[in-house]
Amino acid sequence: MKNIKEYILLVLKGVGIGAANVIPGVSGGTIALLTGIFERLINCLKSFNVRTTKLLFKGKFREWAKETDILFLAFVLLGIAISAFSLAKLMLYLLEFQPVATWGFFFGLVLISCWYVIKEVKVWNIGTVVSLAIGIAFAVWVSLTSPAETPDTWWFLLIAGAASICGMILPGISGSFLLVLMVKYEDLMNSISTLNIPRLLLYGAGAVAGILAFSHFLAWLLKKWYGQTMAMLTGFMVGSLVKIWPWQQILQGEGDKAVTHPILPAKYEAINGVDPQIATAIIMAIAGIALVVILETWAGRKKANE
Repeated sequence: MKNIKEYILLVLKGVGIGAANVIPGVSGGTIALLTGIFERLINCLKSFNVRTTKLLFKGKFREWAKETDILFLAFVLLGIAISAFSLAKLMLYLLEFQPVATWGFFFGLVLISCWYVIKEVKVWNIGTVVSLAIGIAFAVWVSLTSPAETPDTWWFLLIAGAASICGMILPGISGSFLLVLMVKYEDLMNSISTLNIPRLLLYGAGAVAGILAFSHFLAWLLKKWYGQTMAMLTGFMVGSLVKIWPWQQILQGEGDKAVTHPILPAKYEAINGVDPQIATAIIMAIAGIALVVILETWAGRKKANE
């Protein structure tokens, strides 16, 4: 009975992580930290290496399961899958019928997340300042010059899948937000809601490869250049705010394949002939800010007490 309760709890924690991974601006890593499984999750992912692979091929399944903590990972991933499939259609609905309010909420989430990530830079010097500037410049350039659509080839879906999982590894960074930047967020949500198995397999394969490779690479990168890495990540987030500004002028295309440019609410109303919902966007942005502050404060207190 104790194991059953533990497994149910792991599924529920996975549901929380999955919900965070679906919402651009909320980090699944933050939820993992908040629920007390972040360190175990990272250690579990890092355990998939040459040595444990040899155990699997030698038929030593019990040793392999123990070394990789596979049951823990399986139940967490089950919760993530349940959450993702439950929320995908809701997110598509909100983006189509309440775009200003939804992007206002996302804008608040990402804006406050920038603050929490940049706080990780303890020492500011030429290296960290340059890294921040490069991150901002690159993200602004990508946001303003992004094509109507990114490649729809198998290799790009693998890359997008790898990017989407980063938020589960690194607290403060949203994997879904990276998908928005890569113009693949709505495509993944559509693939989930319509059960497009071939596309989901490509995203999934990319996620698996990304999480296995990135967990080791990230550990090395943060060990060697922690300040510069966090500064550049902050720059990416700051510069990308132009991409999720609630009021956008569509130059061509539609949905997440549209080429857009941020504009003022008044111009948005003039072009579209609809209420720009300024008050609604501000309220939703504040709600997004409040959500991240609550989560980060709670996670910080939990980490301090451990």
